[in-house]
Amino acid sequence: MKALITGASSGIGRDIAKVLSQKGYDLILVARNVEKLEEVKKQVQTKAEIVIMDISKEENCKKLFQDYKNIDILVNNAGFGDCGYFENTSLDKDLQMIKTNVIAYHILTKLYLNEMIKRNSGKILNVASIAGFMPGPLMATYYSTKSYVVRLSESIRTELKKQKSKVQISILCPGPVNTNFNKVADVEFALKGLSSEYVAKYAIKKFLKGKFYIIPGWNIKIAKIGAKMAPTNLVSKVSYKMQRRKIK
Repeated sequence: MKALITGASSGIGRDIAKVLSQKGYDLILVARNVEKLEEVKKQVQTKAEIVIMDISKEENCKKLFQDYKNIDILVNNAGFGDCGYFENTSLDKDLQMIKTNVIAYHILTKLYLNEMIKRNSGKILNVASIAGFMPGPLMATYYSTKSYVVRLSESIRTELKKQKSKVQISILCPGPVNTNFNKVADVEFALKGLSSEYVAKYAIKKFLKGKFYIIPGWNIKIAKIGAKMAPTNLVSKVSYKMQRRKIK
């Protein structure tokens, strides 16, 4: 059994690697930071291969697939965010975010899904966010990228069911998590963050049981229900107030 994990050098990706290793999966760990990947490799129990790669580059995603076609699990986890009024945030950072959070997910999901459908086996876990279910003033680009991941995965799930395929796709939709994301996005969360270790253990437990929506934390489950039931303008106003509390 083999799993490929992007963004595996820290946070949720690192801890998902540890959990999957405990369950007997050999690992392909993908990220840009070689030192951190080497540390993760030392901490896992099974065979692990590290791949130093920036998946925001389209050609790298295609090469990754060509080099490692035969996997049982794909975890699309690499991603980052940013905080601030849309007109003030960096366009270059926005575009880099879209390439990492959307285009890389899209390419890898499509390529590996096709391969898995041929075998009629395999699992894909797309790491999204509770942000994917609501508008996100002051984090507009990030929320939009996660909405893309949610809608893409929901659509693929229905297609797989219609084809009676044994291939599984799931989405992990956490709220705040205590990871390096906060530093990169320059935010402070109003809600207390969960540990990445807890999120990883919860995610893999539900994922391997075939659950589609994987939402750690009762308060985040309630937030998802509220985002679905409440008027969009109200959800946007609540989100705006929460985001204001995050700006440093």
